[in-house]
Amino acid sequence: MEWTKEFPGAVTVCDRTGIIVEMNDKSAKAFEADGGWALVGTNMLACHPEPSRSLVADLLAHPRTNVYTIEKRGVHKLIYQAPWYRDGVFQGLVELVLEIPESMPHFVREG
Repeated sequence: MEWTKEFPGAVTVCDRTGIIVEMNDKSAKAFEADGGWALVGTNMLACHPEPSRSLVADLLAHPRTNVYTIEKRGVHKLIYQAPWYRDGVFQGLVELVLEIPESMPHFVREG
């Protein structure tokens, strides 16, 4: 995923068993205290405390999208976890973590 290397959000990809198969620079930096790049090849469930661990395990067992926002050290972030597929077969999860402003415009588009 060369295009994600310097993408300004954290991109972490795991296979259907939770093994991290790809990270970008921002993801490795965000998880530096947990091992950074050394996390590739390890199970992402080990990086999540409860109840997040159970939720991610359920996302792997029952693929679906999970989206929420958090605030950590005064920084607001959008967390977007979604299944990825190859030829229609579930392959794992992609997690995007994007910094967002404290407040932002919301537009309703018709049609």
